[in-house]
Amino acid sequence: MNIKSEISVDKVRQDAEDNYRNGYFCCEALMAAVVDNFELDVPREVIAMSSGMAVGAGKSGCMCGALNGGVLALGMIFGRTEQNGPKDPKVVKCMELTHELHDYFKEANGKHSNCCRVLTREFDMGAGEHKEQCIRFTGIAAKKVAEIIVREKGLKNIDI
Repeated sequence: MNIKSEISVDKVRQDAEDNYRNGYFCCEALMAAVVDNFELDVPREVIAMSSGMAVGAGKSGCMCGALNGGVLALGMIFGRTEQNGPKDPKVVKCMELTHELHDYFKEANGKHSNCCRVLTREFDMGAGEHKEQCIRFTGIAAKKVAEIIVREKGLKNIDI
């Protein structure tokens, strides 16, 4: 997979937030920001693949869709396509990076949870009260995913 060598991590965050504002769900917004900013040569269907992961996976309220999108993005970049067992270095690394994102997001969102129901419990979801918070959470996850990709692939973060 081709990947752009110089990235603005802040732009990935901003684009993910804007993608949410403009009609994507959290998971789709993050995936689109990663695909577009890293100029990945993948079909747009990878964004569609993330559609069901929003609002805690199909509106079930489980793991936050922004975090789900981050997990999918890391899998797209670092995951495997061969059945090489649980000790395959590629899957071991992908799982390690996913765990890093998981733990980071849980602390960075300020609510110490990755559960959509917990993160949004004070909001009337039907009224859209959660939207600004979820936009911010999408940006938090997107920025961390971009930072991980930049670090692990040895790319240049042009914001630094």
